[in-house]
Amino acid sequence: MEAYHILIVEDDKDIRDGIEIYLRNQGYVVSQAADGFEGLRKVEEEEIHLAIVDIMMPRMDGITMMMKVREKGYDFPVIMLSAKSEEVDKIMGLNMGADDYVTKPFTTMELLARVNSHLRRYGKYLQALGGAQENDKVYVIGGLELNEETVEVSVDGRPVKMTPLEFKILMLLMKNPGRVFSADEIYERVWNEQAVNTDTIMVHIRKIREKIEVNPKEPKYLKVVWGVGYKIEKQ
Repeated sequence: MEAYHILIVEDDKDIRDGIEIYLRNQGYVVSQAADGFEGLRKVEEEEIHLAIVDIMMPRMDGITMMMKVREKGYDFPVIMLSAKSEEVDKIMGLNMGADDYVTKPFTTMELLARVNSHLRRYGKYLQALGGAQENDKVYVIGGLELNEETVEVSVDGRPVKMTPLEFKILMLLMKNPGRVFSADEIYERVWNEQAVNTDTIMVHIRKIREKIEVNPKEPKYLKVVWGVGYKIEKQ
């Protein structure tokens, strides 16, 4: 694939130029826009893979632009830039379809890390849409990625070590996102024998959660459906 194309939408030219220099040094193609109107035009004229959008801008603010981008069906990741006083705007931006936000003042390394992380996921998504052969054994749910061939799991690009049984359980659930599996069904599919004592499933599920969730008590991926079983939530 050719270099990723990033759009910076920010009314402060110094900030735009500063971000562009660092992104170009990373090998990205960069376009700039000074407000939401200009940003929307760039989105429609060029193939954008990620946008960095300031919230407070003249003519059209970042959240309005964000809503219009999503209404038009564009699904590339968007990172919002917000000042500390804009807590409500941050939440609104994420609810309106933004993927992340960075608070000003930010370090360039922090922004680059977010950009790299979102583009890694979006690249996997684009390859999956294209039906790339080399990816038909890779399952991606949000920031959670499992590679059946290399037997590797990662969360937001960070490798996670799994036991063989944990890997098999997670793979079963990730191959069927949104589907609820009972403990008996998981046992029979993973162990290939009739379920007798499924308490071990609860133990394995807890350990998997501790490895893949930021907060295991409020899981983002591996959910319990009380009285029914377990599922990987669609993202």
